[in-house]
Amino acid sequence: MPRVQKDDCRVQNEPTSLYFQPLLNRTTHIWVESRRVAPKVSSQTLRAIRKEPTGTVPRLWEWCSVSRLLLARRALARSPEPLCCRIMEEPKMAKRNHPRRGSMAFSPRKRANRPFGHVKSWPTSDASEVRMQGFAGWKAGMTHVLARDLNPRSTSAGQEIRVPVTVVEVPKMRILGVRGYRMTPYGKQAAGEVWVDAESLTESFPEIFQRVSNRKNHNAEEHFDNLGKQDICEVRLIVATQPSNVTGSPSKVPEVMEVGLGGGSTSDQLAFAQERLGHEVSFTDAFEEGAMTDIVAITKGYGWQGVIKRFGGKLQSHKNSKKRRQHGNMGDFGTGYVRKTIRQGGQTGYHQRTEFNKRVLRIANPEDHSITPSGGFLRYGEVNSDYILVKGSVPGPAKRLIRFRDALRSNEEQHPLEITYVSTRSKQGV
Repeated sequence: MPRVQKDDCRVQNEPTSLYFQPLLNRTTHIWVESRRVAPKVSSQTLRAIRKEPTGTVPRLWEWCSVSRLLLARRALARSPEPLCCRIMEEPKMAKRNHPRRGSMAFSPRKRANRPFGHVKSWPTSDASEVRMQGFAGWKAGMTHVLARDLNPRSTSAGQEIRVPVTVVEVPKMRILGVRGYRMTPYGKQAAGEVWVDAESLTESFPEIFQRVSNRKNHNAEEHFDNLGKQDICEVRLIVATQPSNVTGSPSKVPEVMEVGLGGGSTSDQLAFAQERLGHEVSFTDAFEEGAMTDIVAITKGYGWQGVIKRFGGKLQSHKNSKKRRQHGNMGDFGTGYVRKTIRQGGQTGYHQRTEFNKRVLRIANPEDHSITPSGGFLRYGEVNSDYILVKGSVPGPAKRLIRFRDALRSNEEQHPLEITYVSTRSKQGV
């Protein structure tokens, strides 16, 4: 095989496919000069025929790509005369491709069924001590703190850094019941439940129990014995929020939800639940300062929005003849329907989302560390019960119920942050 030269190379009766094989992986164009016009070269391949001065043989000047040249290799290879080639780099043009607008992982983008998140799975733990794996609180707003960075490998080691935080009010929750699950060929199924006596909850939820005149008798000890006899694989607590302790939330009805238990065996978890049935639990019973948590919440709702705002698409050119805030097309002609992958307008926001590895910087009480800014939090008011500071942002608007869960993907080593200042300046007009 002849050598490939950069500027000018002549080949004597070599198959064109062999000669141009090294060029298949190169984005180059070939300037081909032939002594004879091949009759089988298609009109798409020919670009122009330049006639030489009188007395010379016409030459074929062809500007084509390597793939196009290989298609005409039979016609060009028949020429008995030398083939002169000049390799020229392809001019670099701007790329018209871009990543997909909007991820299909979040489909269908419809409204959530409830105003608070639903935790679908709880992490497993090998610890010997039994503890709660979740909690719930109301988002109050955001502020910032100054903290000393104690990470020795950080570029700001030992310096004060400004960290945005979200304030979440976490009043105490009450344990209403216990639910056990057994494993079946179809997955986990409820094996039984134990509920607290209604008479002991009349003081905690007086408005609800005034509406229920006839209450059924429920023997908690008997149901605990039945759970202990079954082959259960998981134990969860049934807890309820106490919105009467929160001044910033307009809700009056408590939200009932499940919270997982981690550590120990199932018998230890049943004993843990039986001991605390009907009692109040605080955020410190589930988490400690500096812990990594997953936050499950419902995002802000924006109603029906167009495709540009919903998926972050690009505006059409100013030359288009219809609208600018729309797609170029709705799919191919062959398909008789619009595919689900085509981005269209619809419900935007008010979706359940989970944010992983959110760090709890502080767990405090307003009596020890005041957090309410001057004039109160916007659209929330004052924080009068226990609260936490979460590093970064949290999904949802103010007054939205936020759920916490043990981190599923926490593998990184976390260095402590020494908080030196918490901003309580007014957020009015911001």
